[in-house]
Amino acid sequence: MIEVEALTKRYGGVAAVQDLSFTVRRGEVLGLVGPNGAGKTTTLRCMAGIIPATTGTVRITGIELAADPVAAKRNLAFFPDEPRLFEYLTVRQHLNFVARIYGVANYETVAGPLLEEFEIADRADRLPSELSRGMRQKLAIACGLLHAPQVMFFDEPLTGLDPLGIRRMKNSIVKRARDGAAVVLSSHLLHLLEEVCTHVLILKQGTKLADGTLAEVAARFSNGEARMTLEDVFLRATGGSEI
Repeated sequence: MIEVEALTKRYGGVAAVQDLSFTVRRGEVLGLVGPNGAGKTTTLRCMAGIIPATTGTVRITGIELAADPVAAKRNLAFFPDEPRLFEYLTVRQHLNFVARIYGVANYETVAGPLLEEFEIADRADRLPSELSRGMRQKLAIACGLLHAPQVMFFDEPLTGLDPLGIRRMKNSIVKRARDGAAVVLSSHLLHLLEEVCTHVLILKQGTKLADGTLAEVAARFSNGEARMTLEDVFLRATGGSEI
């Protein structure tokens, strides 16, 4: 579903991401982790076609992003760490607008359950300025899910959510993976990633340190120790770098 081959992104002479390759299959949730400045957001933005890669190839559901960006983007959703909303559109109008862009027919039948799932149905006629940070995040995610994307990229999706909201967001991500989506989730909340992800990719200074299932990566850095947490693995892999 997601194929990244030799992805490199340079800003002048500086490589933010260097020769990165990995795959995410249908039903998998990949946790993208690394210290600050490791290249996580740059990787996600290149994969979503928001910024162009310097070299390398990204395929979304078999479609090469650079060759056919419109077709590839129809199959994906990118959720940034900061919700990007239109200040003069209500919650309901946001969903209507996104439905028109993606050609979602009878969008109300899809939008209604999403509003209920993310607990914003009672705020359908409110503007973003009338919503909390967490509610704005929920609206942005509801909009991104409206066209039923097969590929999803989340960059710190739990920011601003209360504990119940975090639990429900995790359940929503897991449900969609079980329904066949391929998901990449970047977050510093490693204990939460451990509950959601099937696989992990560790970056440092734009370079891949390790990837694989949680068990495979833990075994690589465990030195024979049992019950390694993802936080333990992260600290050992990155040399104790600050998260």
